[in-house]
This record gives sequence, C-alpha cells and structure tokens, in this order.
Amino acid sequence: MPGIDESLLEAMRLPGARGASVVDWISGLALGAVGDAPGGDAEATAAETAELARLATESGALALTAPPDDGTGASPGGAPGDPDGPSGKEPPVQDLIITNADSYHLLRFVTTTFDSTVFVHLWLDRSEGNLALARIRLAELTDRLVLG
Repeated sequence: MPGIDESLLEAMRLPGARGASVVDWISGLALGAVGDAPGGDAEATAAETAELARLATESGALALTAPPDDGTGASPGGAPGDPDGPSGKEPPVQDLIITNADSYHLLRFVTTTFDSTVFVHLWLDRSEGNLALARIRLAELTDRLVLG
C-alpha cells in the first residue's frame, strides 16, 4: 500500500498532470506536494483548496442527502455537513471538480480509519488531461493511500 510520496508520484503519471498534493482540510497544510502549484506556492494552494474542501464538507446543501439503503433498514447515521460523514469515517463529499480556461482541479477526499480530513488535489492541464480518467485513477489511488 503506497504512502503519500508514492501516491503523489503515481498521480503525476496521469496525462496532463501539472501538480499534486495531499492536504489536511482542517489545518490547510500540505502533507506532501509534487510538481507545480498554481501561482507557484504549494502551501498557499493547499490553504486555498482546504477552504473549498471545508466549505463543501460542512455545507448541508452539498452533503449526502439520502443514505444508501443497505437492505437492513438501518440508517448509517451522520447529519448533513457532519465532517465524520455517514459512516462515521467517510467525508460527506467524494470529490470536487473545478474547471477554468486552461486547467482542471480535482479534489478527492480520502476515507481513513480515523478522521477523514485529508484530500488529494490534482492539477491537470485542460488540453492534455483526461478528467474522467483522472477521477477514476484518483479514486483508486485514494483507496490504497496509507497515511502515517
């Protein structure tokens, strides 16, 4: 199971990848970064993307609205905007996609066994990147990511 550095290097192998980081959305600190950062400052980018992540996870309008039916009739719990998410460990948002004229920003939240306050930020060149492929690969990458 890959750690932060290995996961970031794997993310950079995606077509069009310009930069990637693992960020704690509570503190706004980058736990790791590789490649370029928008504006040239990885720490400032981490803080700014953490604000977006915090807004999305704490927003009742963007959180999980209907719990999935697992066939037992039991509710998995978790209120909208609850940072512990529906199962107590999952963030209420899976990912955020931001597009602009020349690039894509993909923020994928990492499900962990502890507090799930981490996401991976991938910056893709719009002309060279494949957003659908990046979403799939980033989901696979975050499922295997080992923090610690």
